[in-house]
Amino acid sequence: MAIDPITQGDPFTQSEDIVARNIEQLRVLFPEAFVEGKIDFDVLRQLLGSALEEREEKYGLTWFGKERARQLARTTSTGTLRPCPADSVDWETTQNIVIEGDNLEVLKLLQKSFAGKVKLIYIDPPYNTGKDFVYPDDYVDGIKNYLKLTGQTDQAGFAVSSNSESSGRFHTAWLNMMYPRLKLARNLLSDDGVILISIDDGEVDNLRKICTEIFGEDNFVTTIIWQKKYSPSNDAKWLSDNHDYLILVAKNKAQWRPRLLPRTEEANARYSNPDGDPRGDWKPSGLDVKTYSEEYDYEITTPSGRIVRPPAGACWRVSKERFAEMVAENRIWFGRNGSNVPAIKRFLNEVKQGITPLTIWLYEEVGHNQEATQELRALGVLGFESTKPVRLLARAIQMCSSNGDVVLDFFAGSGTTGHAAWVQNIADGGSRRFILVQLPEKIDPQNPSQSIAADFCDRIGKPRNIAEITKERLRRASRKIKEETPENNGDLGFRVFKLDASNIVTWDPDRDNLPASLSNSVPHLKEGRSEADILYELLLKRGIDLCAPIETRDINGKILYNVGQGALLVCLAAEITRNDTEPLALGIVKWHKELNSPHETTCVFRDHAFVDDVAKSNLAAILEQNGLLNIRSL
Repeated sequence: MAIDPITQGDPFTQSEDIVARNIEQLRVLFPEAFVEGKIDFDVLRQLLGSALEEREEKYGLTWFGKERARQLARTTSTGTLRPCPADSVDWETTQNIVIEGDNLEVLKLLQKSFAGKVKLIYIDPPYNTGKDFVYPDDYVDGIKNYLKLTGQTDQAGFAVSSNSESSGRFHTAWLNMMYPRLKLARNLLSDDGVILISIDDGEVDNLRKICTEIFGEDNFVTTIIWQKKYSPSNDAKWLSDNHDYLILVAKNKAQWRPRLLPRTEEANARYSNPDGDPRGDWKPSGLDVKTYSEEYDYEITTPSGRIVRPPAGACWRVSKERFAEMVAENRIWFGRNGSNVPAIKRFLNEVKQGITPLTIWLYEEVGHNQEATQELRALGVLGFESTKPVRLLARAIQMCSSNGDVVLDFFAGSGTTGHAAWVQNIADGGSRRFILVQLPEKIDPQNPSQSIAADFCDRIGKPRNIAEITKERLRRASRKIKEETPENNGDLGFRVFKLDASNIVTWDPDRDNLPASLSNSVPHLKEGRSEADILYELLLKRGIDLCAPIETRDINGKILYNVGQGALLVCLAAEITRNDTEPLALGIVKWHKELNSPHETTCVFRDHAFVDDVAKSNLAAILEQNGLLNIRSL
């Protein structure tokens, strides 16, 4: 009996292979286009017919590096997310996730666990003003690039590549950053999901074009205008810039509809009940229409005896027979004295129980920039000026998600999206969960614009980077909400994970000294990594939710982890002897039977824990004899 080892490069340890998934989808749609496992493009062209674009000159947006940006979205990641319970709030019970890391690598790592499961993605990316940090991606090794640029290896890690117009590639650098992230983000959306992106005039045109290319032009929904300022900027060189945009795009527009917004007191105040109608409040609505029909042009005699006709060129909305029925049903109002032009009674309980969202969001309804700054200061969070108000994000969450949905923000900034998700859950009794991703971009205390943020990090005893402010804002918001709404039993916590290189040792041989390379790679797991680190990498690479329930059981002195109701049974003991194998294997079998798992269970062990091949083969034999056939070792 054998236990298959898990090594670096094994699909068990890699993020989702996007190219392989796309090819498999093509195979399902066009099986006849595959010959000996390869795509026959001549056959595929015939199958696509006139839908295929063959012209040399084509409409679209192009820039230097676009093909490389596509490749970045297709490459896999061998990184991992290491759990940080000490940085978290309510680790054991929460379903919310905050990830510290480069969002490109994180989006790759989330593909297996969250593909097709996110209802709303909201992002507030850099606006490309020349002052913001545009992250330079490395095609060869994204993890090494991330660790270097965030100062976790051999560089200081400050944002030295601000995308100034003098670089000569002002728009190119921004497009190269955004394109692969949006490609990966689309995979995470559910079929009825949407992405909402904040942007200003500088890149709104380019953003819409790449969204159209990635999501399809039929799936563009609208551009929302948000009034971000409540007063004019008198020092403006041209016009006062008082608005930003929110680009709204659906994964599949045919399957998505916005949720209605609650009716306001002002809207309901238009309804009354002057005649005491038992059906409740109503308001009068005009009976005439401009689309003329001779059949609907007739005289009406009011209760007072007055004869009325439709206005010139118009007619009544209903036929003469239907009008008589409506009078009998007390659905026509002739005024208090019975001599008014007739109107239809529109009852409040019969109208749409909500308001269709508008494409203009005024600051009175959703807040403005200054309100966002004041919210952070009220929490005692300083040094973060570029943020959005909670009311703005709560409106987006309210309109685009409902109870139990997942909301993702991979440019998390100060964490407003998470804060807003909590607020909206309390407002409508929902249980939405959020995933936030923020780069631990270093804060330079010598930079005048960053000195306040650096001082804030020093005062809370945290490293000087943006992700620390994100987490601290959420901790303080959670405490504040708990204090203000003690009756609320909702989830106000979050689990923190940090992006890092894989726990599995990479095979990187010294070809001049292969024996030494083989010896050094025998321990497949890196030193200094905890059982929790290894366990959560297994969850991530197996496509299991990072908040899946994990139970433990002591079996003959060895800790066994049950992940996701038996999807994984993991023992990471440092040593398994021949005497350990039978009681350990029988304990695993017993627990597996008790679980009656709906999943196909995989058992995982440390490879170098087995003292010899006999111990390994004995354990494998007992498990396989009892129906546990998927056995792997790290």
